[in-house]
Amino acid sequence: MSDELIIRHCSPTLAGLKTGNIFSCSYVDSEELRDQLRKWNLLLGDKGLRILPLRRENGRALIYLYRPKRLCNDLHNRMACKLLRERGYCVDAPARCVMRLIERIREEVSFPHEIGLFLGYPPEDVSGFIENHAEKCKCVGCWKVYGDADAAQRVFQKYRKCTRVYCAQHAKGASIERLAVAG
Repeated sequence: MSDELIIRHCSPTLAGLKTGNIFSCSYVDSEELRDQLRKWNLLLGDKGLRILPLRRENGRALIYLYRPKRLCNDLHNRMACKLLRERGYCVDAPARCVMRLIERIREEVSFPHEIGLFLGYPPEDVSGFIENHAEKCKCVGCWKVYGDADAAQRVFQKYRKCTRVYCAQHAKGASIERLAVAG
């Protein structure tokens, strides 16, 4: 798992603008993947970041890079709590919520739509996505928007700019450790 892959897919989280990102990467050996994740957690842990596999299958791993403190704040939202409780999450313990998400990803045929709450998407948009079966949204960017489309467009623009800037800085030699903001 390269620096470039993480920066391309996780810049807003590295910058402290977003709760989390997910991305897929290939791996050959499970032990090597564990070693890489351990290395990233050691490098990024002091910045308030955590990285872990959500699923491994057929030489591909679905990786979650997130900010546990920010996730804790996000999951205290009343609507987020309701959505998670309805799906069997213990909302009093964010770490247990992450473990439940991993279980749901591994046991479900389709992707659990509540994952948006773990990525920092507005709860009203996650709820709208679920209730409308991914249809009738106001606009689409990083997620489908059912609430405030103007605010979402500003966030999408901020994320795109962050990714461009981080990719350019990395191309000039900036390391992830330097680019990651403490939080």
